Amino acid sequence: MLYNDVLMSSSTTSVLNCKLRSPANTTIIYFLFFYFFISILLRHLSMILRYHGIKPRLWTNPLFTLNPSYLHFDTNFIDTQSPTPSSEPQSFIKTICSQVYESYHQQAHLRFSPPKLTLNINPYCLTHEQAISIVASLANEAGSMVALSFFHWVLEISKFRLFIRLYIVTATSLIKNGNFDKANEVMQCLVRSFAKVGRLKEAVEMVFEMQNHGLKPKAETLNCILGVGFEMGLLDYLEKVFDEMSERGVCGDCSSYKLMVVGYCRMGMVSEVDKWLTEMLGRGFIVDNATCTLVISLFCEKGFASRASWYFDKMVKMGFKPNLINYSCLINGLCKRGSIKQAFGKLEDMVRAGWKPNVYIHTALIDGLCRKGWTEKAFRLFLKLVRSDNYKLNVHTYTSMISGYCKEEKLNRAEMLLSRMKEQGLVPNTNTYTTLIDGHCKVGNFDRAYEFMDVMDKEGFAPNICTYNAIIGGLCKKGRVEEAHELLRDGLLHGLQADRVTYTILITEHCKQADTGRVLAFFCKMVKGGLQPDMHSYNTLIASFCKQKKMKESENLFEEALRLGLVPTKETYTSMICGYSRDGNVSLGLKFFSKMNDHGCVPDSIAYGTVISGLCKESRLEEACQLYETMMDRGLSPCEVTRLTIAYEYCKKGDSAVAMVMLERLEKKLWMRTVNTLIRKLCSEKKVGIAALFFHRLLDKDRNVDRVTLAAFMTACYETDKFALVSDLNERISKGIG
Repeated sequence: MLYNDVLMSSSTTSVLNCKLRSPANTTIIYFLFFYFFISILLRHLSMILRYHGIKPRLWTNPLFTLNPSYLHFDTNFIDTQSPTPSSEPQSFIKTICSQVYESYHQQAHLRFSPPKLTLNINPYCLTHEQAISIVASLANEAGSMVALSFFHWVLEISKFRLFIRLYIVTATSLIKNGNFDKANEVMQCLVRSFAKVGRLKEAVEMVFEMQNHGLKPKAETLNCILGVGFEMGLLDYLEKVFDEMSERGVCGDCSSYKLMVVGYCRMGMVSEVDKWLTEMLGRGFIVDNATCTLVISLFCEKGFASRASWYFDKMVKMGFKPNLINYSCLINGLCKRGSIKQAFGKLEDMVRAGWKPNVYIHTALIDGLCRKGWTEKAFRLFLKLVRSDNYKLNVHTYTSMISGYCKEEKLNRAEMLLSRMKEQGLVPNTNTYTTLIDGHCKVGNFDRAYEFMDVMDKEGFAPNICTYNAIIGGLCKKGRVEEAHELLRDGLLHGLQADRVTYTILITEHCKQADTGRVLAFFCKMVKGGLQPDMHSYNTLIASFCKQKKMKESENLFEEALRLGLVPTKETYTSMICGYSRDGNVSLGLKFFSKMNDHGCVPDSIAYGTVISGLCKESRLEEACQLYETMMDRGLSPCEVTRLTIAYEYCKKGDSAVAMVMLERLEKKLWMRTVNTLIRKLCSEKKVGIAALFFHRLLDKDRNVDRVTLAAFMTACYETDKFALVSDLNERISKGIG
């Protein structure tokens, strides 16, 4: 009984749990016990040597030899916890191999690769060591597919899914048989299983390690890693894996690049999508229709409709066949951006390709025309659809047309369309009524707006937060701020939740009033309400604080926006630059000016002009001149304040020649206006000598003298006793010179 207790306590010998019937069997049992451990030891030594590429010259254990004679052993249900007294570990493994072999060949005709096995075995009693022994034995004797069938059968049991040696032994056995494709499938199973428990990196390391043992990963393995990695959000790590694979000679295929593009699309990362899509097209791969729609939607949503159109055209040239959804998505994106001519161009391409535009595409075009302010053109297209038997207008088409008339304050026409819509049996929705309410609020007709709210209630359409935002925004613009607050309180009592637009409207209004306390109160309330402020919200606050010269608060808000992952816009930087220049700290303004390119913001004439004016105030004319020249080189036209400021500063310094040269780059109309203003300013400062130089240059370009400029010049000359300058000028004018 002592020996029996030893067997019961050992997991490796659970299959030998036999009841001893007499003490005479003790010697035999000890022999079997010794033989069992020696056999297992030799077997594992053989596997380790093969794993390292060394072919062992060991004696063959007949108990692990698969031959036709044992394929017909009894395959009744086996309970590994209660074997018969004559069972042994080797015979148990041998019997399982026999069952696997028979089950495999019984289902080999089915269209499963590998076939799904049906075994009369209690899998939970199978030990880890037995599992890998069976896989190795099957691969050795019955072939890769039989071993792979058992491998998949074992993986259905949870306790084996994270047993890494099972994957290694299976893959190594398949490599030995020269079946590298199936070995890669095993590694893909490893990746999927380990990724489910957050151990993807460990699995990937093993994939790379297996390459050192002769298994080169395939593109399918890379795709498997990318697929599960994106689900886990490991974007940066996946880029490193992609690069590592490339260095190891594993080139991504079309699916690899598609996975990267789709993954970044779902994350909304336009720059990364642009990078991977460019590389993908450069390799000669093109996306499918679904991915194309995803890319176009993202680019258009983020304001890069032109880039989306460029990719679309390039892919079509490469052989891509766009479908109706692709065209619809692109046309809609172009219309929302205001690129109406491009949208109609795509419509023509679509018709040439054999696609018939539907009512949704026409609705997008009508909406785009109305956004552009071309309401009459939109109405002509609308009438064309009304008179056609091929198109049935929907509520969205009518609402787009109503919106166009509301923007032009043609509310009678908008309400006429509402009546026509109801006559056609179409039911206006909340968006339709909100559009009309917004139109009436913009012209200050709040009584009619409230009437439409009552109509909505009667027809079963509860006003939503957008409806309230339309009225609140209108009230604020008309200075009825307290009424707007009262309306919001009423909406909140009815169960509405203020959204980001609501808070932005109120913050903007209180910023205009320089009511910093209420501005910050609403901002904090928005954050506490779980609403993440967008960049527009931060821009409003930053602009307000900059106007009040509260630059420390502005910079704190700027840094906070960056920490939240928001991208500063051109307006953000312009506000900061203007604020610092107004505060007399042009150096910090230049710091933000130089940062603009970091976030894809191109400085406009306002940003340039602000910095130039600030530099001029600090008498840093060389830097101001360089920026002015850069601005002109980029095709930007400086505003009159910028032109006048830099020219006047050079004149004040006594360097009128430089000022004259700088102004020469302007168009004639701008030059004339600037010089006339400059002469009047110089005359007001009694700098009549320099003013005379510019006046004569003015006469060289145009004989028509501005009377106000002439009067200012003559007054300044008389006041400073410069009568000779007046005489010379009158002589030129009277002779008609110039």
